[in-house]
Amino acid sequence: MAKPPDTVGRETREGLGQLNALLGTMRRLRAPVGGCPWDLEQTHASLQHTLLEESYEAIEALGTGDVPDMVEELGDLLIQVVFHAQIGADNGTFTIADVARHANDKLVRRHPHVFGHEEADTPEAVKLIWDQVKAQERETKGQADRSLLDGVPKTMPALGYAQAVQERAARSGLVREEGGVGQLDNEAQAIADLPTQEQREARFGELLFALVDASQAWGVTAEDALRGANRRFYERVTRVERASRMQSQS
Repeated sequence: MAKPPDTVGRETREGLGQLNALLGTMRRLRAPVGGCPWDLEQTHASLQHTLLEESYEAIEALGTGDVPDMVEELGDLLIQVVFHAQIGADNGTFTIADVARHANDKLVRRHPHVFGHEEADTPEAVKLIWDQVKAQERETKGQADRSLLDGVPKTMPALGYAQAVQERAARSGLVREEGGVGQLDNEAQAIADLPTQEQREARFGELLFALVDASQAWGVTAEDALRGANRRFYERVTRVERASRMQSQS
């Protein structure tokens, strides 16, 4: 149900007020006189690991559905964005206004079915529009020859990266790698017979890639499936641990 206009306006004003307060706090922490020595010595490079860690913590919180935890972890992630923007302002390279302007312009540009005259009635149609707009953006930047896969960060976890590039290739109509479901049995059979660890690792990588490819046909998000398996394994282990402790205490 849509919220009344006055409620939306009040929430927007409150949100802007809190964001301004956060920006003011970060400016104070980075002030050359009276600021925090640790915050002052940070750079874009020194905060890379922290940004990655906070991103993973936010993802974990979103998966739990715990609202206070989500608010906290998303807030920590927002701190990182504000931190980098303030470093940019201090260096004279960019400001939080540049970051926000770029984000807003991109959202509007990539939603011509909302802000323009394109039509898209399904998520699949929206994805096609996104790919078309991104192709136009690459051409405008003089990067028309750049692969559509180049937009997927190579620093992503390998499983997520494999799924991302396969999805992009599938949406663009490119031919997928030979294999998929039918390749799995053959790969599994062949791995044990290989003579060296290097060969086994390479072949196992092909098997993992085939599994990710198969997940597309099954409608499964491979990263989420593996995270769920990790969670179930954790739960099984902790159950065994609890049982062992109870047995030792009896």
